[in-house]
Amino acid sequence: MKQRIAEKADEIRQELLRLSHDIHGCPETSFEEVHAAAWQKDMLERHGFTVEMPFCGMETSFRAVRKGRASGPVIAFLSEYDALKGLGHACGHNIIAASAVGAGIALASVLDDAAGEVQVIGTPAEEGGGGKIYLVERGAFRGVDFALMMHPNTKNIIGRGGLAAQGVKVLFTGRAAHSATPDKGINALSSLIAFFNSIDMLRQTWPNSAKINGIITKGGSASNIIPDEAEAEFTVRASTKMELIAMFEDLKRVAGAAAMITGASFAVDGEPVYAERYPNSVMGEAFKRNMELLGEKMEYPDPRERFGSSDVGNVSLELPTIHEYLAIADTSVAGHTPAFREAAASPRGDDVVILAAKGLAFTGWDLLSDEKLREASMDEYRKKALPFKK
Repeated sequence: MKQRIAEKADEIRQELLRLSHDIHGCPETSFEEVHAAAWQKDMLERHGFTVEMPFCGMETSFRAVRKGRASGPVIAFLSEYDALKGLGHACGHNIIAASAVGAGIALASVLDDAAGEVQVIGTPAEEGGGGKIYLVERGAFRGVDFALMMHPNTKNIIGRGGLAAQGVKVLFTGRAAHSATPDKGINALSSLIAFFNSIDMLRQTWPNSAKINGIITKGGSASNIIPDEAEAEFTVRASTKMELIAMFEDLKRVAGAAAMITGASFAVDGEPVYAERYPNSVMGEAFKRNMELLGEKMEYPDPRERFGSSDVGNVSLELPTIHEYLAIADTSVAGHTPAFREAAASPRGDDVVILAAKGLAFTGWDLLSDEKLREASMDEYRKKALPFKK
């Protein structure tokens, strides 16, 4: 069966690489991925999938379905395809999309001889907006048994976790006045500066894993005018979603205190929370074995390594999930840079599209055909992730 799956992935190689390069050459940011979503829909339909788009109330989300000869496990491959503002596909989401589509088509090619169902779920706005969060909340994963995806990287890694994260915007509103008579105004920027200083005092009360970074996006228009509005944006991270929620309450409290200093009013708005990630090691080991069959040696993450956040964490709280990494560049290349963007359309990037499609599809086949593997994956999910689902 794996030989048949691999042959199908090779057969559609040029289609997949065209899809990857088309998405790379037409970068679209969060919830604006009109072309990327349409190109995936068209390719999946050509290969026998039934595609629903829009999906779960999002214009650039989709669900593609192929059913087997009988009911059985439901395997979902997750596609990402949004670009970074100003940087294009410097995170390599074009490779994620093409590999997910390829895995779905390759695994579906053996469904006439298997019980089960293959889905490819298009998940927009990973870089900002949390498309998977909305998909989870709107029931996209009800009835799905296992979720699989890969991400380009500078190392081949399985089992890497992720921090919980949230975008936060803070606005202080005061009253404008000429700087010659500052007592006539209410300086919104002074409150914002006090808010930044208060965050420095809060750091010692938060867990060691907590992180917060912010920028001032609006602080006045001229130095001789008391600013009547001041605004900042922050990214807040913590080990768990629950820790993050507590930190958000702290931020609202100190924003109120900073506003009281000058008499300004304030508003604190939090974006959807990206949950921490619970990688399923049983599925990850299966993926590792499959990638090694394909000639790719996989490693485990360095426990001292710092890592970021993704809305796939919210999916991992719902069902057994893997989000593994394959190298498209050497370790001297950082993600979210022009160099990584170029790697995402390089010959190695192209090879990873096909390797990932095969490895994901092989692992999907293992789950379809091996009841013990399914049971072990579910048992780990129930013990490791389910207790943290809120």
